[in-house]
Amino acid sequence: MKRLSSEGFYSLFLRLSKLEVQFNASDFRLLDRAAIDAIVACQERVRFSKGFFAWVGFEQKNISFKRPARLVGSSKWGSWKLWNYALDGIFSFSTAPLRIWSYFGLIVTAASFVVGLTAVIRVIFLGIDVPGYASLFFSVTFLGGLQLIGIGILGEYVGRTYLETKQRPHYVIRRVLRI
Repeated sequence: MKRLSSEGFYSLFLRLSKLEVQFNASDFRLLDRAAIDAIVACQERVRFSKGFFAWVGFEQKNISFKRPARLVGSSKWGSWKLWNYALDGIFSFSTAPLRIWSYFGLIVTAASFVVGLTAVIRVIFLGIDVPGYASLFFSVTFLGGLQLIGIGILGEYVGRTYLETKQRPHYVIRRVLRI
Protein backbone atom coordinates (compact mmCIF):
# COMPACT_ATOMS: atom_id res chain seq x y z
CA MET A 1 0.00 0.00 0.00
CA LYS A 2 2.84 2.36 0.86
CA ARG A 3 4.60 1.74 -2.46
CA LEU A 4 1.35 2.23 -4.41
CA SER A 5 0.52 5.49 -2.65
CA SER A 6 4.10 6.67 -3.15
CA GLU A 7 3.96 6.01 -6.89
CA GLY A 8 0.59 7.75 -7.09
CA PHE A 9 1.94 10.79 -5.26
CA TYR A 10 5.05 11.11 -7.43
CA SER A 11 3.12 10.77 -10.69
CA LEU A 12 0.70 13.47 -9.49
CA PHE A 13 3.58 15.64 -8.26
CA LEU A 14 5.36 15.37 -11.62
CA ARG A 15 2.22 16.52 -13.44
CA LEU A 16 1.44 19.39 -11.08
CA SER A 17 4.91 20.78 -10.40
CA LYS A 18 6.79 20.27 -13.68
CA LEU A 19 9.88 19.22 -11.71
CA GLU A 20 11.82 16.07 -12.51
CA VAL A 21 11.67 14.30 -9.15
CA GLN A 22 12.92 10.72 -9.21
CA PHE A 23 10.80 7.81 -8.02
CA ASN A 24 12.19 5.63 -5.25
CA ALA A 25 15.18 7.90 -4.62
CA SER A 26 16.68 8.17 -1.18
CA ASP A 27 17.00 11.47 0.66
CA PHE A 28 20.69 10.75 1.22
CA ARG A 29 22.57 12.93 -1.26
CA LEU A 30 26.05 14.09 -2.05
CA LEU A 31 25.60 17.71 -3.07
CA ASP A 32 27.91 20.17 -4.75
CA ARG A 33 28.58 23.41 -2.82
CA ALA A 34 26.68 25.41 -5.49
CA ALA A 35 23.59 23.23 -5.03
CA ILE A 36 23.75 23.58 -1.25
CA ASP A 37 24.12 27.36 -1.54
CA ALA A 38 21.10 27.53 -3.87
CA ILE A 39 18.92 25.50 -1.52
CA VAL A 40 20.05 27.42 1.55
CA ALA A 41 19.34 30.73 -0.26
CA CYS A 42 15.62 29.85 -0.21
CA GLN A 43 13.86 31.50 2.72
CA GLU A 44 11.12 28.88 3.10
CA ARG A 45 10.29 27.26 6.40
CA VAL A 46 8.41 24.27 4.96
CA ARG A 47 10.92 22.31 2.91
CA PHE A 48 10.13 19.41 0.64
CA SER A 49 13.70 18.19 0.13
CA LYS A 50 13.10 16.08 -2.98
CA GLY A 51 11.50 19.08 -4.65
CA PHE A 52 14.48 21.28 -3.81
CA PHE A 53 16.94 18.71 -5.15
CA ALA A 54 15.09 18.78 -8.48
CA TRP A 55 14.48 22.54 -8.39
CA VAL A 56 18.19 23.49 -8.29
CA GLY A 57 18.53 21.79 -11.66
CA PHE A 58 22.09 20.52 -11.45
CA GLU A 59 23.17 17.32 -13.14
CA GLN A 60 22.41 14.27 -11.03
CA LYS A 61 23.97 10.82 -11.02
CA ASN A 62 22.29 7.82 -9.47
CA ILE A 63 24.05 5.12 -7.53
CA SER A 64 21.82 2.06 -7.25
CA PHE A 65 22.04 -0.08 -4.16
CA LYS A 66 19.94 -2.70 -2.48
CA ARG A 67 18.45 -1.33 0.70
CA PRO A 68 18.84 -3.85 3.52
CA ALA A 69 16.00 -4.50 5.94
CA ARG A 70 15.91 -2.35 9.06
CA LEU A 71 17.67 -4.18 11.88
CA VAL A 72 16.68 -1.96 14.81
CA GLY A 73 13.70 0.30 15.53
CA SER A 74 10.92 1.37 13.24
CA SER A 75 10.35 4.19 10.83
CA LYS A 76 9.26 7.52 12.29
CA TRP A 77 7.38 8.23 9.05
CA GLY A 78 3.85 6.96 9.63
CA SER A 79 0.95 7.36 7.20
CA TRP A 80 -0.18 10.72 8.61
CA LYS A 81 3.31 12.21 8.52
CA LEU A 82 3.84 11.00 4.94
CA TRP A 83 0.45 12.44 3.92
CA ASN A 84 1.40 15.85 5.33
CA TYR A 85 4.81 15.68 3.66
CA ALA A 86 3.12 14.94 0.32
CA LEU A 87 0.83 17.95 0.77
CA ASP A 88 3.86 20.11 1.63
CA GLY A 89 5.49 18.98 -1.62
CA ILE A 90 2.46 19.71 -3.79
CA PHE A 91 1.69 23.09 -2.23
CA SER A 92 5.35 24.20 -2.15
CA PHE A 93 6.05 23.56 -5.82
CA SER A 94 2.69 24.02 -7.55
CA THR A 95 -0.20 26.44 -7.77
CA ALA A 96 -2.29 23.94 -9.74
CA PRO A 97 -4.67 23.19 -6.83
CA LEU A 98 -5.69 26.86 -6.89
CA ARG A 99 -6.16 26.81 -10.67
CA ILE A 100 -8.49 23.79 -10.54
CA TRP A 101 -11.35 25.98 -9.28
CA SER A 102 -11.30 28.10 -12.45
CA TYR A 103 -11.68 25.00 -14.59
CA PHE A 104 -14.36 23.54 -12.35
CA GLY A 105 -16.23 26.87 -12.46
CA LEU A 106 -16.07 26.93 -16.26
CA ILE A 107 -17.48 23.41 -16.44
CA VAL A 108 -20.33 24.19 -14.02
CA THR A 109 -21.14 27.47 -15.78
CA ALA A 110 -21.12 25.85 -19.24
CA ALA A 111 -23.28 22.92 -18.06
CA SER A 112 -25.82 25.23 -16.43
CA PHE A 113 -25.89 27.41 -19.54
CA VAL A 114 -26.68 24.36 -21.69
CA VAL A 115 -29.45 23.30 -19.28
CA GLY A 116 -30.90 26.83 -19.26
CA LEU A 117 -30.69 27.15 -23.03
CA THR A 118 -32.41 23.76 -23.42
CA ALA A 119 -35.25 24.93 -21.15
CA VAL A 120 -35.69 28.17 -23.13
CA ILE A 121 -35.70 26.30 -26.48
CA ARG A 122 -38.27 23.84 -25.16
CA VAL A 123 -40.60 26.68 -24.15
CA ILE A 124 -40.16 28.98 -27.15
CA PHE A 125 -39.84 26.55 -30.06
CA LEU A 126 -41.53 23.38 -28.85
CA GLY A 127 -44.19 24.88 -26.59
CA ILE A 128 -43.32 22.42 -23.81
CA ASP A 129 -43.94 23.87 -20.37
CA VAL A 130 -40.84 23.68 -18.22
CA PRO A 131 -41.39 23.40 -14.48
CA GLY A 132 -40.22 26.33 -12.32
CA TYR A 133 -37.35 24.42 -10.79
CA ALA A 134 -35.49 24.46 -14.14
CA SER A 135 -35.05 28.25 -14.07
CA LEU A 136 -34.12 28.11 -10.39
CA PHE A 137 -31.60 25.33 -11.09
CA PHE A 138 -30.14 27.35 -13.98
CA SER A 139 -29.76 30.53 -11.92
CA VAL A 140 -28.21 28.85 -8.89
CA THR A 141 -25.72 26.70 -10.83
CA PHE A 142 -24.82 29.49 -13.26
CA LEU A 143 -24.08 31.92 -10.43
CA GLY A 144 -22.29 29.16 -8.51
CA GLY A 145 -20.11 28.51 -11.55
CA LEU A 146 -19.32 32.21 -11.87
CA GLN A 147 -18.36 32.28 -8.19
CA LEU A 148 -16.04 29.32 -8.70
CA ILE A 149 -14.42 31.12 -11.63
CA GLY A 150 -13.96 34.16 -9.36
CA ILE A 151 -12.41 31.95 -6.67
CA GLY A 152 -10.08 30.51 -9.31
CA ILE A 153 -9.02 33.99 -10.44
CA LEU A 154 -8.37 35.01 -6.83
CA GLY A 155 -6.44 31.75 -6.45
CA GLU A 156 -4.21 32.75 -9.37
CA TYR A 157 -3.33 36.00 -7.65
CA VAL A 158 -2.83 34.31 -4.28
CA GLY A 159 -0.63 31.66 -5.94
CA ARG A 160 1.53 34.26 -7.64
CA THR A 161 1.85 36.22 -4.40
CA TYR A 162 2.76 33.00 -2.61
CA LEU A 163 5.49 32.23 -5.14
CA GLU A 164 6.89 35.76 -4.86
CA THR A 165 7.01 35.67 -1.05
CA LYS A 166 9.23 32.60 -1.18
CA GLN A 167 11.93 34.78 -2.76
CA ARG A 168 13.57 31.86 -4.53
CA PRO A 169 16.40 33.03 -6.75
CA HIS A 170 15.52 33.41 -10.42
CA TYR A 171 18.68 31.64 -11.51
CA VAL A 172 21.11 29.26 -9.89
CA ILE A 173 24.69 29.87 -10.98
CA ARG A 174 26.78 26.73 -10.92
CA ARG A 175 30.14 28.47 -11.21
CA VAL A 176 31.68 31.69 -12.43
CA LEU A 177 34.52 31.40 -14.93
CA ARG A 178 37.11 34.14 -14.70
CA ILE A 179 39.20 34.80 -17.79
